[in-house]
Amino acid sequence: MATVPGATGWLRGRVKAVPSGDCLVIVGNSKAELPPEKTVTLSSIIAPRLARRGGIDEPFAWESREYLRKLCIGKEVAFKTDYTVASIGREFCSVFLGDKNVAFLIVSEGWAKTPGASEAAIRNLPPSAIGDSSNFDAMGLLAANKGSPMQGIVEQVRDGSTVRVYLLPDFQFVQVFVAGIQSPSMGRRGVEPIPEPEVTTDNTNGEASAEGQPALTSAQRLLASTSSSAEVSPDPFGREAKHFTEIRVLNREVRIVLEGVDKFNNLIGSVYYPDGETAKDLALELVENGLAKYVEWSANMMEDEAKRRLKSAELQAKKDRLRMWTNYVPPVTNSKAIRDQNFTGKVVEVVSGDCIIVADDSLPYGSPSAERRVNLSSIRSPKIGNPRRDEKPAPYAREAREFLRTRLIGRQVNVSMEYSRKVGMADGPNPTPVAGSADSRVMDFGTVFLVSPTKGDGEESTPAPSSAVSQGVNIGELVLARGFGTVIRHRDFEERSNYYDALLAAESRAISGKKGMHSAKDPPVMHITDLLTTSAKKAKDFLPFLQRSRRMAAVVEYVLSGHRFKLLIPKETCTIAFSLSGVRCPGRDELFSDEAIALMRRKILQRDVEIEVETVDRTGTFLGSLWESKTNVAVTLLEAGLAKIQTSFGIDRITDGHLLTRAEQSAKQQKLKIWENYAEGQEPVNGSTPENSKKEVLKVVVTEVLDGGRFYVQTVSDQRVAAIQQQLAALSILEAPVIGAFNPKKGDLVLAQFSADNSWNRAMIVNGPRGAVESLKDTFEVFYIDYGNQETVPYSQLRPMDPSVSAAPGLAQLCSLAFIKVPTLEEDFGHEAAEYLSQCTLNSSKELRAMVEERDTSGGKSKGQGTGTVLIVTLVDVETSSSINAAMLQEGLARLERRKRWDTRERKSAIDNLEEHQNKAKEGRLNIWQYGDVQSDEEDSAPPARKPAGRR
Repeated sequence: MATVPGATGWLRGRVKAVPSGDCLVIVGNSKAELPPEKTVTLSSIIAPRLARRGGIDEPFAWESREYLRKLCIGKEVAFKTDYTVASIGREFCSVFLGDKNVAFLIVSEGWAKTPGASEAAIRNLPPSAIGDSSNFDAMGLLAANKGSPMQGIVEQVRDGSTVRVYLLPDFQFVQVFVAGIQSPSMGRRGVEPIPEPEVTTDNTNGEASAEGQPALTSAQRLLASTSSSAEVSPDPFGREAKHFTEIRVLNREVRIVLEGVDKFNNLIGSVYYPDGETAKDLALELVENGLAKYVEWSANMMEDEAKRRLKSAELQAKKDRLRMWTNYVPPVTNSKAIRDQNFTGKVVEVVSGDCIIVADDSLPYGSPSAERRVNLSSIRSPKIGNPRRDEKPAPYAREAREFLRTRLIGRQVNVSMEYSRKVGMADGPNPTPVAGSADSRVMDFGTVFLVSPTKGDGEESTPAPSSAVSQGVNIGELVLARGFGTVIRHRDFEERSNYYDALLAAESRAISGKKGMHSAKDPPVMHITDLLTTSAKKAKDFLPFLQRSRRMAAVVEYVLSGHRFKLLIPKETCTIAFSLSGVRCPGRDELFSDEAIALMRRKILQRDVEIEVETVDRTGTFLGSLWESKTNVAVTLLEAGLAKIQTSFGIDRITDGHLLTRAEQSAKQQKLKIWENYAEGQEPVNGSTPENSKKEVLKVVVTEVLDGGRFYVQTVSDQRVAAIQQQLAALSILEAPVIGAFNPKKGDLVLAQFSADNSWNRAMIVNGPRGAVESLKDTFEVFYIDYGNQETVPYSQLRPMDPSVSAAPGLAQLCSLAFIKVPTLEEDFGHEAAEYLSQCTLNSSKELRAMVEERDTSGGKSKGQGTGTVLIVTLVDVETSSSINAAMLQEGLARLERRKRWDTRERKSAIDNLEEHQNKAKEGRLNIWQYGDVQSDEEDSAPPARKPAGRR
């Protein structure tokens, strides 16, 4: 309490409660969370008494109390103790409100004890108001008033989330549990002895008078002596929560909205109290201040929006560690926030109702990382299944994917990445995998906005939040509003969508509207005949049906190669393999194959197209023409230089044949892609022979030089290189294996740690110790299949290879220089030749092109250092446009192969052109020519393996 300046014995405080017409509860103005409080009785007056248990009001008792309550509640007063009566434990005080004596105001208004009270001033109280709740009908009260605000006055606060209230105007006295929350308990007091007869006073000076009460019976005394006196202390912050509620609602007028009744006939309701011009939600205030927790059982009685507010408030209180959450430890989560990763792009593929693939505008067209998989944040749609594993789509899975396909394919979107999760490969995105498990992967989640929605795109969504207005329609809301998904109920502190509340609202609308998967109707069933997995005979049986209509509608489900696709024919409810007539793109692992696939994914994947079926081949693949938006797709491929006309098919039999011919000729003239080395007249007419057909040209980097004439390369445009490097970087390399648990043998693929830079790479065991491994220091000879070099490593630097990494073949390709013979390392000038070739090629910034003259398969399929198929090439330095083959000759470090009678015209011409470079070396007596012309007819022998060198 604060002392009044300049006055002795006067204190200041704020009125917390008004129990009766002459009694006040005053709390001090201390800033402490639990300030001191005092109950005082006004001196020299007696107000009418309110009804006690089993009794009735004295005349004007309620009006007297209401006058004092409205006059003083929540206001600051000054008071001084005049006298106390110890026998009844009361303190009698003078109380001033400003400069007005409160007792004087009461008497002047006639609310002190007055003779001749009117019977009309006595309240007609129901049984619950005088302690008899045996016949109280809680369910009846709820049924009559559910959802409607009821006026009430709070008479008592049991704990922060439980109040006892007079419901007006009938004065039903009820206990209300605040819906959706629970405050810390106030504990339990020990059972007090039954008191002796009470001494009361009616005198103005407080002197006691004995109103006779019956003496305690023997049974009462026995009960008092045997009752447990055990006391349970309040929970932490229980007193603070109770005080918080008392200060705001005790003896205040409130609005009660009844939400339900529990099994013990207790009322559950929301409590709203006035704060200036606004009404505040007591439950929300308690939760926001860390003085109550969210409880699901009673929150389920509330509206969804109110539940979301409480849940969000609790999460924020936990993050801020307010009061009862001071020592809160967040649960472990497998999600991680992604910040500041926003991009724009076009939707290339809809994988399912909650996953799409977007081509990022900021990345080069056709690059492996240009297409980004985006899982929609906080949404789960029915699983689409996997035909290869005989998994059928879940109900509404096809409808969900089709819903997104028709709205998103080829459309511009804004993507805001929000979080990533590590999930089990087998179980999908829900379970938390074991840390370090090889059977897990990381999925990225984000919110996708359709930039320019057309009419109907946003019809199911609510107006977007202000932060999303400029970005477009939230795709997640569309999916949920149509009933094609559910919102994931995240655990506390688990990352979620930034628009989580909007998603919940969309789901709620779908549930109330019984849409999609929330409908009581049976889900639609669509039986699709998959002709890709059936016999070729059954595919041929379908040919007449597919030829009935000259053109028919189809949907491209998958791009198998640049010219071969999987199509869905809705009219015939079947899927087919379809190939373009007379047009062929580079095959798998050939140059420009991936670019052709990337182009078709951008142009036609999951698009509505038209097809004409001409025939079916012996494998069950249908041949014909395909149009997207009235554009022949074969023309698109030919114009881009990513396909050739297959002339043996007969160009006159192909639809739009003249357009195909014109498109191919245009690509040749511009030297696009597969025609980049095309020279006019180089392409033969029908009946071409191997020697005069266009040669394969590869962009390469040299990774290892074996000797002056043999080396390993990687193809620059091979997208597998980046993919394998990413896979290796993502692996968690475990500790050295236990001896005996891992016994690699010759020919096995393993992971080996390269000694030069300690990086882990794919390798093949070339040689190892005899018998089982006995020590971590046992050594193994390994061949690095992606680079071509070889070294000896200890067992401690080997690990088993994950199947996901071992599937792709080795990236290192063995090559030799065409038309020339180079000294081996055992011959004179062999080391000089190897050093010169290394200087010319082992440079990461040097761009080289290898023109394949022929392939030597005599080395067999087994690969190791210096074995396997050899590409015999002319190697060209792009920057200087000079031939490395010619340079070796000119430096006197190689000699020309001998001419043979059966040489082709092309080979003879190449040797003739190189001869002038050899003659210069001879004239200058360089290196192998220092003693003159010493030609040898002996064939070069294969060199032994050499120590590892080269680049990483």
